[in-house]
Amino acid sequence: MSAALPLLQVSGLRKAFGGVQAVDGVDFALAPGEMLALIGPNGAGKSTTFNMVGGQLRPDAGAIRLAGVDIAGLPPRAIWRQGVGRTFQIAETFASLTVVENVQMALLSADRRLFSFWPRAQDHRRADALALLAQVGMQAQAQRPCSTLAYGDVKRVELAMALAHAPRLLLMDEPTAGMAPAERLALMALTRQLARERAMGVLFTEHSMDVVFAHADRVMVLARGRLLAQGTPQAIRDNAQVQQVYLGSGSMSGTAPAPVGMA
Repeated sequence: MSAALPLLQVSGLRKAFGGVQAVDGVDFALAPGEMLALIGPNGAGKSTTFNMVGGQLRPDAGAIRLAGVDIAGLPPRAIWRQGVGRTFQIAETFASLTVVENVQMALLSADRRLFSFWPRAQDHRRADALALLAQVGMQAQAQRPCSTLAYGDVKRVELAMALAHAPRLLLMDEPTAGMAPAERLALMALTRQLARERAMGVLFTEHSMDVVFAHADRVMVLARGRLLAQGTPQAIRDNAQVQQVYLGSGSMSGTAPAPVGMA
């Protein structure tokens, strides 16, 4: 971690649902260009933490500072305007539109023109959309409808859409869910490259330990709403407490089972 101001600084984050303390005093930081994985067993508080950073949930207490500005409690759209992009566990694209039109729609939104004059997506910043598709390896398929793509390619289109407003921070919720092993490693290698090139911080949740250990710069592990450990992938792999937490819920060298209930 650089001595400079972190891109993202989370401190004292708390959230309860009824009598259940889902997140209890979580602190962490993320530097520009860094890939930070958020992992933990079922019920650890991963999704709750992740959704508080993205604005889907309002914290009960704590601060979430993006480049020094507290964004805790802001709605998702306001957080997006602050320079936070997001991809979802189930990729969200417009199936009836072409690949390039999907990215053009994202550019229209970034330019605050999505609902002005009802513009045609195909006429808006086409060259910029194609450039984004080139960055994710999808330019050759620009004219194909998204409905005809393989799922791994849909995830690449979603990534291009998330990059349309040049985010400083990218949130990726289970980015490789539903993908074959080769596809998921390729997607995260691409994300890592883009993070470095753009000095873009990436916070991601992930159940595939092969992805986490291959591509995260640092890993933080939650258990029962609290931060159990954080460090390099190797330090986390060797951590006795982390190994104990994962016994019975997934291997630290493979893919954990799909989560159930509150995460």
